[in-house]
Amino acid sequence: MRINLGDLVDRSKDPDRPAIIDAADWEAAPERSHRWLDERVRAAARALLARGLRRGERIAVFAANSADWLAVYFGAMRAGLIVVPVNWRFPDETVAHVLRDSGSRLVFVDEARRHRVPDGLPTVEFGPDFEAFLDPGNFQTVAPGPDEVAQILYTSGSTGMPKGVPLTHAGHLWVVEMRLGQTLENDRDRFLVAAPLYHMNALASAKFLLSGHASMVLLAQFTAQRYLEAIPRFGCTRLTSVPTMIALALQERELIARLDFSGVEVVTMGSAPATAGLFAETRRVFPNARIAYAYGTTEAGPCVFGPHPAGLPTPDLALGAPLAGVDLRLTAGADMDADEGELQMRCPANMPGYLNLPEKTAEAVTADGFYRTGDVMRRDEDGFYYFVGRVDDMFTVNGENVWPSEVETVLEGHPDIAQACLVPVPDPVRGNMPVAFVAARPGARLDADAVKAHALAEAPAYMHPRRVHFLAELPLASTNKVDRALLAQRAQSAEAEDADAAL
Repeated sequence: MRINLGDLVDRSKDPDRPAIIDAADWEAAPERSHRWLDERVRAAARALLARGLRRGERIAVFAANSADWLAVYFGAMRAGLIVVPVNWRFPDETVAHVLRDSGSRLVFVDEARRHRVPDGLPTVEFGPDFEAFLDPGNFQTVAPGPDEVAQILYTSGSTGMPKGVPLTHAGHLWVVEMRLGQTLENDRDRFLVAAPLYHMNALASAKFLLSGHASMVLLAQFTAQRYLEAIPRFGCTRLTSVPTMIALALQERELIARLDFSGVEVVTMGSAPATAGLFAETRRVFPNARIAYAYGTTEAGPCVFGPHPAGLPTPDLALGAPLAGVDLRLTAGADMDADEGELQMRCPANMPGYLNLPEKTAEAVTADGFYRTGDVMRRDEDGFYYFVGRVDDMFTVNGENVWPSEVETVLEGHPDIAQACLVPVPDPVRGNMPVAFVAARPGARLDADAVKAHALAEAPAYMHPRRVHFLAELPLASTNKVDRALLAQRAQSAEAEDADAAL
């Protein structure tokens, strides 16, 4: 039985099958077998200990996706070290904070980011430097304790500096076992992974599919064109994504018309809300695919919902029913068993607490061990859960609660709207004024009045956007989700400029 996450990579079954098609090198796209990856992981583990690093010390990976990124990740854990994936979209000040806060002793980096590592921290650059660093040979995996930390992921830090989230070997081995039982239907599947490996979404996918001896096509980073082109080129059968990635890809209509997506069997979306319009368009482009809508958090893992225990079909936009081993409750004030409220969860993947932040841990974790997710959900009469919105995204208009995700779903139901984001701007009369940012579909002719009229026809009047801004595409945060905070700042700046102009 495996007790170290680094041992998820092995060559005990059909070792020469491809583990990773390293499409980070788009032109060559070398195929790396399970044997190759296991040997690379061993060589990295040996080299790390030869460097003088000791069990429990931290190493960071600050680079775009690649096969060697994963070799370091699994190798460090196999050696009893703690891996710190660093978000390369963070500004330099935040990168320095992550490296300092985590106590990272060594940084693995690519050429594009080496200059951003603070002075005084030793680095190993992927490429010739990394080849010289490796120490091939056999390696005896370190056996971690029951609560031993394997990795520290950092939250996106939408307010203040990012928080470190320690995650244990045992907790995330449980995640892998749960996901293998629920989602890996065929070890001949080929998964497309384009989300950044510093994020829970991509890391969880890599762990469970490599453990299940499937293959992954790994892109250096997401672009809509590369994502779509990779599907037929590499024979991808399963797509992993966040909804924004799929929404951006679906706008590439000319490219879609030239490509064959008939081999895609599953499209998985997670980490952010999706809409009925996005589901419908996804089914049109991937006609043979089932859509899997997933949910998870960094702090409590990606294994929360699954099939209904009575075998009921999962409705569109439902996340599923709670998995065995996951305790859930919806809280609304004093009501700890509401049908709609903030989701709190407890499972083996829960973090032990934020790194170096006991006061933040006390805010996020209840006395009985439930993690407060900050996500508001509702539960239907059959026990299926649906995402409503973030606690801190909700705002009031004339005393009425407005959930941006509900209005965005309405707006994206318009045939000419590809993406929408609703944000509040303070208003002295209403309390807040809804403002929409909209990306139209290619070739669409759309104006603000049409957007407002659609919202008024489909939702209560207080929800409709009083201002509409059009963008070619909505900006993304470092997690490939729409950057809601940035758009809120833009909306407030635009209102201030309009007020100044009126003087």
